[in-house]
Amino acid sequence: MSFEKNILCIGAGYVGGPTMAMIAYKCPQYRVTVVDIDPERIAQWNSDDLPIYEPGLEEIVKAARGKNLFFSTEIEAGIRESEIIFVSVNTPTKTFGAGAGMAADLQYWDKTARQIRKYSKSNKIIVEKSTLPVKTAQAMERILTSADNGIRFDVLSNPEFLAEGTAIKDLQDPDRVLIGSTQTPNGLKARDVLVEIYSNWIRRERIITSNIWSSELSKLVANAFLAQRISSINSISALCEKADADVEEVARAVGMDSRVGNKFLNASVGFGGSCFKKDILNLVYLCRHYDLKEVADYWEGVVRINDYQKERFILNMLNIMFNTLANKRICLFGFAFKSDTGDTRESPAIFVAKRLIEEKARVVITDPKALKNAMKDLESIAGEIAYVEDPYEASAGCSAIAVMTEWAIYADLDFKKIYRSMDKPAFIFDGRNILDHKKLFEIGFNVFPIGKPGLTHF
Repeated sequence: MSFEKNILCIGAGYVGGPTMAMIAYKCPQYRVTVVDIDPERIAQWNSDDLPIYEPGLEEIVKAARGKNLFFSTEIEAGIRESEIIFVSVNTPTKTFGAGAGMAADLQYWDKTARQIRKYSKSNKIIVEKSTLPVKTAQAMERILTSADNGIRFDVLSNPEFLAEGTAIKDLQDPDRVLIGSTQTPNGLKARDVLVEIYSNWIRRERIITSNIWSSELSKLVANAFLAQRISSINSISALCEKADADVEEVARAVGMDSRVGNKFLNASVGFGGSCFKKDILNLVYLCRHYDLKEVADYWEGVVRINDYQKERFILNMLNIMFNTLANKRICLFGFAFKSDTGDTRESPAIFVAKRLIEEKARVVITDPKALKNAMKDLESIAGEIAYVEDPYEASAGCSAIAVMTEWAIYADLDFKKIYRSMDKPAFIFDGRNILDHKKLFEIGFNVFPIGKPGLTHF
């Protein structure tokens, strides 16, 4: 079969896989290939057990796979045969050298740029899909053109704005698609090619274009603003607990102001995920690079409040449970950083589990989708940790339950049954404020939400 375009994506992770699946599903006239250096991950994409969980993803993949959507480890061939290459490799926070702990680690991105230069035999449009620092497109262009082999590479920035758990919905009906390009004739021509791809299913007014530097920066700023709102309401939750106020009532009153809005105002144990902390620290590093100390300090405060909220959650548990957690069984309800995903990257549950182990507690973890990742995250931790999929079995014999993920199933559990099976006095620390606290108190639990007065029988 002849296809109008051959599209390649290098990187088969949380962004590359779903994004390419959606393009293939919506555009049967294009051949879409996703490549990765990890053969096990590619094998999973070609199986019935996909490497990531997202509602609706399996149906999309199965509808297009083998027709115009392909998963492969043949990176060299993919580069050679494609006209458009999306780069969706990992850009974690650097852990070594200059900028360690803040700057983006670009080694995988750099390696990919050099692979593209080495194996390309024709002109390419290169699309940055990874979250990258400002001016990275310029660096990529310099790497690609350094060989002076007569091949033209046009680099575009097309940041993803997906929320895990709703990624398929976000891809089908996005708030916006952002495409940044150089403002040269070739750059604008390449931009229009990418606009044409998205126009197959997205209204033109939702596809916005900008210069390439604005596009790169917009991704960092969007995540920084969202994380800032979470840290803001979490800081107020601490005050609410001291002042006997209800953070949900405060958030509702504030959120009804049309200038503020009600999204991302749910107090919790803290934010997680692969992007928020990483992108804010990247932004902080960028500001420090340009000698914007006050701006850097402002955004770094968002991360500090998040760390404070997680530590505060643990200290509340310790203080409330008679200043010792040693040998007490504590059950974590959820380990994913949010519901409807198996992703545990930067999950507050990792921090809480480690701190519980430091306090000599015996930890039991339950989660409908994230237990395998939880085992990997905690495999180096010396302590008693059990992984149990059934929440009833997991909580039996425990002194406390800590709700770490807002899975809907937890609100529907039979807590009378759970209470009967637990050690007494029984505690619930609702780190997501998803449970009926009054009902739990009436059952017999001592209940401690986020940002609200506790309900205790003593």
